[in-house]
Amino acid sequence: MKSLLFSPGPVMVEAPVREALMHYDICHRSPEFEEMFAGLQKKINRLFQADDSYESLVVSGSGTSANETCLSSVFKGDDMALLLNNGEFGGRLDEILTKYNVPTVRLEFGWANMYDLEKIEEALKANPRITFVCMVFHETSTGMINAVHEVGLLAKKYGKRLFVDCVSAAAGQFIDVVNNNIDICTSVGGKCLGAFPGAAYICAKRDLLESVPAEQGKNVYLNLGKHYAMAKKCHQTPNTPNVTLFWALDAALDWTLDRETLAGRIARYQECAKILRDGMHAMGLKFLLPEEQMSNTVTSVFLPEGKDVTQFVLELANAGYTVYPGKGKYLAMNMFQVANMGAIYPDDCRKFLEVLKQHI
Repeated sequence: MKSLLFSPGPVMVEAPVREALMHYDICHRSPEFEEMFAGLQKKINRLFQADDSYESLVVSGSGTSANETCLSSVFKGDDMALLLNNGEFGGRLDEILTKYNVPTVRLEFGWANMYDLEKIEEALKANPRITFVCMVFHETSTGMINAVHEVGLLAKKYGKRLFVDCVSAAAGQFIDVVNNNIDICTSVGGKCLGAFPGAAYICAKRDLLESVPAEQGKNVYLNLGKHYAMAKKCHQTPNTPNVTLFWALDAALDWTLDRETLAGRIARYQECAKILRDGMHAMGLKFLLPEEQMSNTVTSVFLPEGKDVTQFVLELANAGYTVYPGKGKYLAMNMFQVANMGAIYPDDCRKFLEVLKQHI
């Protein structure tokens, strides 16, 4: 039975995006691929509202692959990172920095807690070796939107670069890399953009990319300098990419930017989130976060006392709906997550609520 994916990736896709997977066989070392790749770069810039000082790249892999491409490449010598962590995916950035032996100042705020901006400023003052502030835009493990603009202002004030994991935010939240002083950010097709997992992308300041030679990268495949050099030279990737997924990513960008429009897509996500949250509130369910901290696409919800979340997720799956159990300590607290990413519309949300009511 087909399951409707009310989960934060992979997501359901529009028909033209799925049909793009049937593109005829093509060699990636061809003018046709290069033309498509060059178009992708421009469309990704539009998605992030980037100006001409930014360049975009595509990496074959999950969102983590794009993060690892960046964080394994941009640090040199005694450079230091300032890591802001308030969830699982802040922890994922920490894991990457640790694996590549990047000296790191860690600010741990605890899951579902907002950043303390005073502590961030204190860390920047106390550690002049910091070159990059690293953070997550939409912390999917809780559904929280972090203070990107405020952190960007601090990074600018102290002359630091800002790296932002936008994996669960791009096409779901308005991201203005210029206004938010973001130097480099990442995402992937199989989230809010409504494509498939496996085609990740990076948007970065061109002067930053120019300063990262391939020799500086600590990874062979996930090497930012290599990817930029090939994209700049001939709109190519350094190794064979997942060509088919590039076409689907291109179709999803066309749908989002030109057919639905980015503003229209975000408005739909906001409408769907409101329908879901109003309906679940009416059922007496409690949310992890206050409304003003929630993303447009992920809602973290606690089941009633005595209801087992593992069994609940299975029951919903048998009824044709996929949701995620909570992560970390929230799993033991019977929390689940409902996402409205991808090809989910208001009527889908109303039908979901009807089914949900039968299982709580």
